[in-house]
Amino acid sequence: MITKRPLPLAISMLTLLALASCGGDATPASTATTAAPTPALPTVDDDDIAGSVYGPNGPEAGVWVIAETRDLPTLYSKTVVTDENGLFLIPDLPLGTYDVFVRGYGLVDSPRRSTEPGVSLDLRATPAPDARAAAQFYPAGYWYSLLEVPTADEFPGTGQDGNGIAEGIVHQDDFIRRISNGGCVVCHQMGTEATRTIPSLFASAENSFEAWNQRVRSGQAGAFMTNTLAGMGDKRTLQMYADWTDRIAAGELPPAPERPHGLERNVVITQWDWADPKAYLHDLVSTDRRDPTVNAWGRLYGALEESADYLPVLDPLANAIYQVPVFPEDPNYNPPVVPPMGPSAYWGEEPIWDTSTTVHNPMMDQDGRVWITSRARDPADVPAFCQEGSDHPSAQMFPVGRSGRHLGVYDPTTDVYTPINTCFGTHHLMFAEDADNTLWTSGGGAVVGWLNTRQFLETGDAVAAQGWTPLILDTNGNGVRDEGYVQPEEAANAARDTRIVAGLYAVAPAADGSVWGSTLNYPGAVLRIVPGADPSTTALTEIYELPVDADGNAIEGFSPRGMDIDRNGVVWAALSSGHMASFDRRKCTGPLNGPTATGQHCPEGWTFYPEPLPQFKNLSQPGSSEGSYYTWVDQHNTFGLGANTPINTGNQSGALLVLDDGEWVRLTVPYPLGFYTKWLDGRIDDAAAGWKGRGLWATLSSRAPFHMETGPGTTSKVYHFQMRPDPLAR
Repeated sequence: MITKRPLPLAISMLTLLALASCGGDATPASTATTAAPTPALPTVDDDDIAGSVYGPNGPEAGVWVIAETRDLPTLYSKTVVTDENGLFLIPDLPLGTYDVFVRGYGLVDSPRRSTEPGVSLDLRATPAPDARAAAQFYPAGYWYSLLEVPTADEFPGTGQDGNGIAEGIVHQDDFIRRISNGGCVVCHQMGTEATRTIPSLFASAENSFEAWNQRVRSGQAGAFMTNTLAGMGDKRTLQMYADWTDRIAAGELPPAPERPHGLERNVVITQWDWADPKAYLHDLVSTDRRDPTVNAWGRLYGALEESADYLPVLDPLANAIYQVPVFPEDPNYNPPVVPPMGPSAYWGEEPIWDTSTTVHNPMMDQDGRVWITSRARDPADVPAFCQEGSDHPSAQMFPVGRSGRHLGVYDPTTDVYTPINTCFGTHHLMFAEDADNTLWTSGGGAVVGWLNTRQFLETGDAVAAQGWTPLILDTNGNGVRDEGYVQPEEAANAARDTRIVAGLYAVAPAADGSVWGSTLNYPGAVLRIVPGADPSTTALTEIYELPVDADGNAIEGFSPRGMDIDRNGVVWAALSSGHMASFDRRKCTGPLNGPTATGQHCPEGWTFYPEPLPQFKNLSQPGSSEGSYYTWVDQHNTFGLGANTPINTGNQSGALLVLDDGEWVRLTVPYPLGFYTKWLDGRIDDAAAGWKGRGLWATLSSRAPFHMETGPGTTSKVYHFQMRPDPLAR
């Protein structure tokens, strides 16, 4: 039934009590007999769609109602969750004709209803005919949790001629790292229908082992995946994945997730398509991290990484998309396109990625300029000012060579993009809170680099504005960086400082002027760099490893990837073990520098929060099958749950995972299945506008957007998450 005005809602007293007893489970409970008041249908404005969702047993609580339209310049949809009475309200829809349908755990999709804003709908949920049909809508991580990891007694690995596990893998946890955000999950979601089944291209293989052997070596990422596989041990890893898909094909099902409850029912998710079906993104930027009111209501900018040479742009007010071309400083630099290692199940022999810039990560400054990590030149063409014999202050202290990615800046006010040639390599970047608006970067390997953006914008001199420093521990504990430090290949010496090679992956300047970063591998660590007056010569580093026992086994969590810092100087990190972790330096009881401060000296600083997915099938240790890519901290309450709220990217959950006062809030994207992001951003468009003036922004970051349920032709998307005070607020 469709009407242009609110209708009285005929809900039986029996079904209301049934809903109350079901408590948001995947399947509604049986009816009860106690009477309950009839709730009123939400009032509908001209730009809303509201109504109720019923199943055979009455109102359906905690299910998603999705409205999608193709009448705007780009594909657009908005998703909300029903309240405890099965009521919903989708607010603030642009003019257009929408397909509206219901999706939820315990259901299959309802028929789509075509309608326009300004109406009330009674929607009928469609119960799943069996458990297998219901499971098709579970997040990928539930399916991935069925994986049976090699048991602890199979380690250390003895190589291809032994147990099939690579000899360099000593601990089971290090293997888990590689099937999580340290390997397979670093590029795409595992457990989607596209990954838990064998593509038809490989169906003629002799068995599932051979089918997996072929699929790993397919497409333009084949070489990368093959190297990753070799680092794990081809034979045992392929056996593991073949067994996983075989059991799923035979009918094995994962445990059922619970429906959204509490704050999870208040979320509104808006989506726009951007980029193109052959491109993949790494992340996006909407504002200045230090002041999230910058660029209010403005355009968003994305980074395409290895796929194409432009920044995708979304204007969320006009629902329109654009492109900003980016290019190297050297007009003659045009690297060859990497051919597919083997035929792709989606693109055949076609090479779909073609880039010379490999843009990775964007950040916005106080004036709305977009700064990116981007290749400016041939990595092997090292400028003389970087090398030994240069008069550059940083090169005099520590000359550097090859670097694969550099910097660039786009100014929307002039529509000009400028490549910036740096000596140091870059990966992520973030602004410090200082007068120079110093842009710190990760990805430099043996060094950490920075750009004085105030100086660069005033002079245009990239050489003078940049600097870098090696990572030096204050091993002798005298509080200063001494010359003649111990090199990594030399024996330890408590009387001298020590240079370490622990390249930064994430980078996060703190309010106190220090710069934090994560370092990968097992067990992994976080670093704290104190720049000093002249960072090239004065910067000192502290290292804090994840705690291990005397045998090198992780005590709980291990292997951080993306990390961030809150306003109190507490580090928050996403771990391969399926945790979010915090590290609070203030809790350390021993010396923070000196000969004993080499990594394992502050286990008391770590706290672990298992992410809300099942653990892998045959593991009993703490953690989960999640392994988020990044942790981002909402320093300025851009979402509405309070300042310093840490949020994991939830790559296997298909959700942002918000840690709210120690409890998880899952911001699940139910459609299309396959939401996977590597970063997020928070912006305040209007602090006086309540929930409507705040929100989180993310993009689809999978290298394989065609793995989403909508298949080939799917583009990357922009997602806007907003938290209402209740599920029916407009």
